[in-house]
Amino acid sequence: MTMMTRLLTLLALVLTLPLAPRVAMAQAGNYAPVITVNGLGITDYEISQREKFLKLLGTPQSTREDAEKALIEDRLRTWAGKQLGMKMNEEALTRGMSEFASRGNLSTEQFITLLGQNGIDPNTFRDFVAAGVIWREVVRARFAPLINVTSADVDRAMMPESQTGKGVKVLISEAIVPAPAGQEAAALAQARQLSAAKGEGAFAALARKYSAAPTRDRGGRLEWMPIDKLPAQLRGPILALKPGTATGPIQLNGAVAVFMLRAIGDGDAPSAPQDLSYMTLNLGATGSAQAAKLAAQAAADARVCNQLYTVAKGLPESAITLHEKVAQSAVPTDEALVLAQLDPGETQILRRGGSDVLVMLCSREVADTKDQPAPDRKTVRSSLEDQALGAYATGYLADLEAEAVIVRK
Repeated sequence: MTMMTRLLTLLALVLTLPLAPRVAMAQAGNYAPVITVNGLGITDYEISQREKFLKLLGTPQSTREDAEKALIEDRLRTWAGKQLGMKMNEEALTRGMSEFASRGNLSTEQFITLLGQNGIDPNTFRDFVAAGVIWREVVRARFAPLINVTSADVDRAMMPESQTGKGVKVLISEAIVPAPAGQEAAALAQARQLSAAKGEGAFAALARKYSAAPTRDRGGRLEWMPIDKLPAQLRGPILALKPGTATGPIQLNGAVAVFMLRAIGDGDAPSAPQDLSYMTLNLGATGSAQAAKLAAQAAADARVCNQLYTVAKGLPESAITLHEKVAQSAVPTDEALVLAQLDPGETQILRRGGSDVLVMLCSREVADTKDQPAPDRKTVRSSLEDQALGAYATGYLADLEAEAVIVRK
């Protein structure tokens, strides 16, 4: 159930399908409007139904206030469709309902049954999809003529680096607790404290105290990151989290890691498998003068991987290693976690046991797989147009809300 509801949550973010105004009037009780938006009513019954629906999907924003806000936006979308004289296409509605349910490996009928088991009116689902279908048509009618995707735009989008990291994105915090030989038990105890932390503030305080990662001074906070950039073995545990909760301790090479999910978002289609080319340079003992000197030299002189050979001059040959076109799934977890945060030419220090290891990303490429061919130009152009429409839609909805007459009774 947890996995199914999370898939539906992600789909809801991608489709941005709102609830529509229709409600089962046969239900006894609170169906008189308590809010009107440009004359379109929202009932207390609808608000309670939307709140239940959000909770079933596992959406973080699922309070009554969140339901009210979403329904107000629904009315604005519906009102915009009315202004253009748009009517619902039943065939498109049926396809949309089937598509939504199928992302949870359910038929439309199975999903409706699930709703009923959780006290949710089937019309809530129907109208949820219906409003999304209307809104798409509104946005296309108003803004499609303004979009001009050029051949150069398509060329850039088809470059391997631009294809990386599309799909679900996560906002996480990390804590990497060193576990040198003989101190494994103490490191694990500290990691368990991090795993038990409730909320971002508590986790950040412990990360500053225990983590050895470069992010420790900002409480372990990382920027938005496509889930595809993370090591495959970390994606499942992170996606299984609710915002504000942390994973259990994860064993790395000479360290124990804990991750907290702060938020989850959507992007475009998932990226293909990746091949990573990168270099590692053993700088020496953590805290040593040699390690500090080599790290400073790399920061000043190395902009591409080959320049690290100059930094490593005089060191044993085994100190520097080129890892060329390694499947992402084959990269050691601690190195893969660092590489996920880097663009080509960037470096980061990895503390492994008692040593500092400099990691530089040389390139990230889409893997050549027979079962997942690269998208063609038509598909890429369509994706770029959809992105542009999405940006217009966000601004248009904000304008509609600013100009709307909203009355609470």
